Amino acid sequence: MRFTDEFIEEVRSRNDIVDVISGYVQLSHKGTSYKGLCPFHSEKTPSFSVHKGRQMYHCFGCGKSGDVFNFIMEYERDTFSESVEALARRAGMEIPKSAYGTEDPEKKSRITELREIHKEAALYYYYALYSKSGAHALTYLRSRGLPDEVIKSFGLGYSDRTGTGLYKHLKGKGYTDAQLKETGLFTFDRDRVHDRFWNRVIFPIMDQNRRVIGFGGRVMGDGLPKYLNSPETLLFDKSRNLYGLYAAKSSRKEKMIICEGYMDVIALHSKGFTNAVASLGTALTSAQSSLIRRYAKEAILLYDSDEAGIKAARRAIPILKSSGVIPKVASLAPYKDPDEFLKAESPAELEKRLDNALNGFLFETDQMKKEYDTSDPQGMADFCNGIVRKLMELPDEIERSSYLDSMSRRYSIEKELLKKQLGKSAMSFRTLRSETEAQNPMPKKESVPVDLRRERQLLSCMSRKKEFTQLAAVYITEYDFTDEKNREIFNALKQQAEDDRFDPVTILNRFEDSQDKSDTAAIFEGGKIPGDDEEQETALKEILIAVKTQTYERALKSTAASTPEEIQRLLEEKRKLEELRALITGGNI
Repeated sequence: MRFTDEFIEEVRSRNDIVDVISGYVQLSHKGTSYKGLCPFHSEKTPSFSVHKGRQMYHCFGCGKSGDVFNFIMEYERDTFSESVEALARRAGMEIPKSAYGTEDPEKKSRITELREIHKEAALYYYYALYSKSGAHALTYLRSRGLPDEVIKSFGLGYSDRTGTGLYKHLKGKGYTDAQLKETGLFTFDRDRVHDRFWNRVIFPIMDQNRRVIGFGGRVMGDGLPKYLNSPETLLFDKSRNLYGLYAAKSSRKEKMIICEGYMDVIALHSKGFTNAVASLGTALTSAQSSLIRRYAKEAILLYDSDEAGIKAARRAIPILKSSGVIPKVASLAPYKDPDEFLKAESPAELEKRLDNALNGFLFETDQMKKEYDTSDPQGMADFCNGIVRKLMELPDEIERSSYLDSMSRRYSIEKELLKKQLGKSAMSFRTLRSETEAQNPMPKKESVPVDLRRERQLLSCMSRKKEFTQLAAVYITEYDFTDEKNREIFNALKQQAEDDRFDPVTILNRFEDSQDKSDTAAIFEGGKIPGDDEEQETALKEILIAVKTQTYERALKSTAASTPEEIQRLLEEKRKLEELRALITGGNI
């Protein structure tokens, strides 16, 4: 999704960065900026600075920088588009269709309609729960220990036995059958229309921005299936969403709890475990795991304690690892699920279980041990070989050595025996890897060149004042920059100075990628020049000389077989360099 620059700037102008960040961080006014404890790393002395005039922030501790969009992206773990939408909503702005770039307008219109219908359906279900026909469903939810404030928080509802109430309600709102068919909320059989979720307690499924995208329903009575989800639509892809994520992401905890069902999530949240989510009745997917990685570094699997739950945990562990999430598994035994556990035990007891969660590797080896008869010599040998295979999956040798010690102690296996077998396996692996690398050599990583750092220093200086950019533009062109992104920033600063609308923070709009935006913001905010205007100007000239010298030296090397044009360009670079040196020292090259 691509917003127009005009819309982005309107959103920015209505969201003062000090006001926005003050909602997350306690700031105090210090000179020309505001100071506070950085929300992105642990510190006792404030190093987080917010500059009201420049509408940017920078942490001198961890180096994070950016504008108001960067802050929301970093803090809420949102995409750029999501941060723009969130800030637009904060300012009470409507997002017009023209605010989107090249997205298919017809598809956008259908998505907007689906969101409106789902929102209307969620309200209908919620009010139906508190109607006369929903009394038994409300009694059921209260019997499960859910107070009204929790029911309201999760927007729980009820679809009555007639199976036609929602259809009539939405038709009364003016929606057509064609629009309603696309929602997946109804079954259309010739001349008969029926609510997909009839006679069920309703669980609205929301995306990370708290917009209803689908529903889950739990049948009242003994009907099948017990739980039913919305089918996939333009709004809803169950493999890419997590139940309860909109609330869990706000917990700002480094760990996320993953459980199996709606009631587990609700029970956990109602007892203070607000970092719990569920995978919508499917096995955890790589897309869901990547979504978790946006908000947490570690995931604790709190699946049912039965065989199916154990299998699901074992399937989830490698998926989480592949996304860069550290997996752990907590035991609920002798209770079946989190909801049952919390009815029998205190939240403090569950907290202990979570604190003692077994890391994914140990959980897998414990489960693997159950597959062998370790009282039998052959069974024990097979188990030991299984452990060696698991150890070989660990790419880091230090980690592998650490787990080797742990395996020896945990399963009473002679360490030297395991080490010897591991050494044989590692030697075979290294031989195979050497042969593979010889056939497919990998290029060596290059270090960041010095001239790239000087280019960034120059851009940082230029962003301080329009006059600095104007001075630099006399001697510098885009061809003095070796990095394309730096070249783009230079041209943008130069254009702003020429147009007399110098506002470097708006240049961040050119970059949608979070890392590109953060890198650009770090250039603007991370290299402040000490001293007064005169001292800063002197520093600028010195950096200009360094950058221009680099350009001259590159030109000198490239003119070994010179053409008249190349010689002329070299002489021009030499002239500009001499002028720059004369500005400060009057010297010559």
